[in-house]
Amino acid sequence: MQIERMEKQLKALADQNRLKLLSCLKSGEVCVCEFVDVLNISQPAVSQHLRKLKEAGIIAERKVGTWKHYRIADNQSPVVQCVIDELEAAPLCDCKGTEGGTCSS
Repeated sequence: MQIERMEKQLKALADQNRLKLLSCLKSGEVCVCEFVDVLNISQPAVSQHLRKLKEAGIIAERKVGTWKHYRIADNQSPVVQCVIDELEAAPLCDCKGTEGGTCSS
């Protein structure tokens, strides 16, 4: 079981766009709306990358209104934590959510 989980995590980390997402998340929680501009790819493609990271247990999400916010999950395996530690934190513009839970990036 441990080997299967490690395989899933390593596959999730073996992608440049997913590493960029993790780099953005090093500074804290980020709204999904921010990632489309950061990666310069479609929203469905961003969602697929986030899904792989979430399924591997590397990130966690919470819903705020209609938007999902992501953060690096607590208690990473040593291998994943080592990769995250090596990434430089990428700056993002602030996601200015409104009372209704919309993002205005």
